[in-house]
Amino acid sequence: MTAREQLQKTWELIRSERQADLEYYRQKVLLRSLHQRIEEGTTWYPVRLRSDYIGTGERLTIEVERTARLEAPHTFTSGKSVNVFCNASGKPEKQHVSGVINYIRDSVMVITLNSEELPDWMDDGQLGVDVMFDEMTYREMELALQKVIKAEDNRVADLREILLGSTMSAATHAQPLTGHQLPMASSVLNNSQLEALEKVVRASDVAFIHGPPGTGKTTTLTEAIRLTAKEEGQVLVCAPSNAAVDVLVEKLDEAGLNVLRIGHPARVTERSLSKTMDARIAQHVHYPELKSLRKRMEQLKGMAGKYKKRFGHHEREQRRLLYEEARLLKADADLLEFHIITELLNQTQAICCTLVGASHPTLRGRKYQTVFIDEAAQALEPACWIAMLRAQRVILAGDHQQLPPTIKSHEAAKQGLATTLFEKGIAKHPSMASMLRVQYRMHEKIMAFSSRQFYDGQLKAHESVAAWRLRPYHAPVEFIDTAGIGYAEKQDPETLSRYNEEEAQALIRHVEALVEELSMESWLEEKITMGIITPYRAQVDRLVALAEASPGLEPLHKLITINTVDAFQGQERDVIAISFVRSNEKSEVGFLADIRRTNVAMTRARKKLIMMGDSATLAAHPFYADLVDFVQQEGFYRSAFELPQ
Repeated sequence: MTAREQLQKTWELIRSERQADLEYYRQKVLLRSLHQRIEEGTTWYPVRLRSDYIGTGERLTIEVERTARLEAPHTFTSGKSVNVFCNASGKPEKQHVSGVINYIRDSVMVITLNSEELPDWMDDGQLGVDVMFDEMTYREMELALQKVIKAEDNRVADLREILLGSTMSAATHAQPLTGHQLPMASSVLNNSQLEALEKVVRASDVAFIHGPPGTGKTTTLTEAIRLTAKEEGQVLVCAPSNAAVDVLVEKLDEAGLNVLRIGHPARVTERSLSKTMDARIAQHVHYPELKSLRKRMEQLKGMAGKYKKRFGHHEREQRRLLYEEARLLKADADLLEFHIITELLNQTQAICCTLVGASHPTLRGRKYQTVFIDEAAQALEPACWIAMLRAQRVILAGDHQQLPPTIKSHEAAKQGLATTLFEKGIAKHPSMASMLRVQYRMHEKIMAFSSRQFYDGQLKAHESVAAWRLRPYHAPVEFIDTAGIGYAEKQDPETLSRYNEEEAQALIRHVEALVEELSMESWLEEKITMGIITPYRAQVDRLVALAEASPGLEPLHKLITINTVDAFQGQERDVIAISFVRSNEKSEVGFLADIRRTNVAMTRARKKLIMMGDSATLAAHPFYADLVDFVQQEGFYRSAFELPQ
């Protein structure tokens, strides 16, 4: 297929994904009763309004607290769009106002409203919060694809052919080094990181930084951005998620760059808030003047609004004059704000936003020499093009051997939507890709299997971590085989997610024994962190319930995290314990066949990796057969029959 045909197919697939996502939302929210939504975690109801105030960027913010089912699981996360509604009786239809979640803590949710005033019905009680469908993201992705498809005789058309065309279009590393650039970074980076940096500096069109777990991808990328910003004056820095953008914002700020974070303040971490456009406007020398203009404008509108419908010619004229003066003040305020924003943008070295955020009205008409895209192996291709429409060249960083993008439509994923631009580009331009080869996270034996399976055995553990263990006598890896013991998986009839009650109990008992062996005092004093990971949400629920009921683990609740693999991407812990769940007579591994997820789970561990699963089921898949061989050869294998019951 030509590049245009590929993009046309991608456009059709993203439309299928939109439909699948919308249908999922319809089934889970729109067609569910209030009771069902509460049970399934897509609605908080009832909630009470605890407070309202003007938050960052002069935006109206409310704090609500759920007053029933406080411990029930839910689907709300920071940055999600929501609908705050009133269900009070006597209302002809549900009153509502949209907003964005700032953060959630236990039973409290803080929401920035898309409204300048608090609606009157907020005092009526019977308030609730619904999850909303994200229409804007799909609209921007489809629009970007159409622009790339139609591009003719311009830089966008060049990049399209370089990345997707059937020929090896354009020289991709013609730019000579300018002498002073790389030595400045040499004291910070190792040799493989310097090789990656050199490719970035020399790339005329595109370069790829392939960063396996713990190899310092963010450090390398930060250095590349710093040098590029120094050379070009300003760069655009993007990632698919707000969390990934905020990590870069912090790193770039620490590296001494002037950073501006584009995006809704509610979707930004507390540490990055001061870098947002809203916060920067509020810090500007002309902000008091802007605030004064807006305050006077609101006063005039308020005065004009006090005139009733029946009044004479004089009152009508007074109202017209007040509205006219308010309109002129608004024009002055808008012009002043435009000048403040332009000045802030022009002074910035790194403009940071999500890929979809690159379409923000603030950035309209602006172009950049270079766009950096982090976590590109987790980004949908259409989202990458949103940012790339603004740039002359693109640097993509990520690891296509870790988690792929999240896609609701299995059919769209199967037909190619799950294949990222990072994967396509690395396959087409291997000479422009650099893999980082020294990892700084984990013991060399924890790393060994992953390195062999996913990275051609090229990874090397840095000497500072190569022999890291919880205790000198502890094996860095343990595989506990439940084959033959009778731990059978089950399926949750509602969610269809898998769980294995006996395996969950055995894993928690094993974790309790480990804590007891090291002693609670040592664990707390050394602040040893642990992640308990499983691919299945239903198993997470069981592990959480067992851990919460455990007297031996209760004092460590701040040091132990239990969640799915996806939630652990980009994180690390001293100890990782994995529950594989699957155990059946048909030897079906299902979801586990996506071995990249297992790669992520295994490589979160720093000092100790514990895995529990049924080898009879797992080994039907070649990857897990190799894993069982590896642990047996290394002496890391144990049967569950050996564990105290």
